[in-house]
Amino acid sequence: MENKPQPDQQNLSGQDAITKLKELVNAESICFFCTELSHQPITARPMSTQKVDDQGNIWFMSSIRSGKNAEIEQNKTVQLFYSNPSGYEFVSVFGHATIHTEREKIYEMWTPFAKAWFKDGKDDTDISLIKITPKSSYYWDTKHNKMISMIQMLASIVTGSTPDEGVKGTLDVG
Repeated sequence: MENKPQPDQQNLSGQDAITKLKELVNAESICFFCTELSHQPITARPMSTQKVDDQGNIWFMSSIRSGKNAEIEQNKTVQLFYSNPSGYEFVSVFGHATIHTEREKIYEMWTPFAKAWFKDGKDDTDISLIKITPKSSYYWDTKHNKMISMIQMLASIVTGSTPDEGVKGTLDVG
């Protein structure tokens, strides 16, 4: 029986983990942002990431009056799911959320796209920031783009071999 190649296990920590997290999140800045993890079904909504900072915290903009902000006030535990299907890259981040309303930080995170949600611009009093401090993260990265992965799968069908499954591992940004 042929041994099936296993994905490379690359658990990263510190600056290496932060660099990888930034790379994966920047490739696909939209995630499913999940709150109320102890209730089923889990509440999930698509959210656009504003930034991954130099400490590995992930930032989002949100309405102060949103349901997610109210849910975070009740339970700060959240889960983020990022998927970049064109690059076959995926990351799951489990962490704690905190809500921030400091104007200076809002100005720092502001982008022109945010105007679609906050009509009064960066001075809109409805803006809050949500900071996610990762506690546990896991990633999958094929090391190849979608085309290369598809070619490898086709070659595997023809040759009977198993395609390279890429790299996976934990990201410890703390």
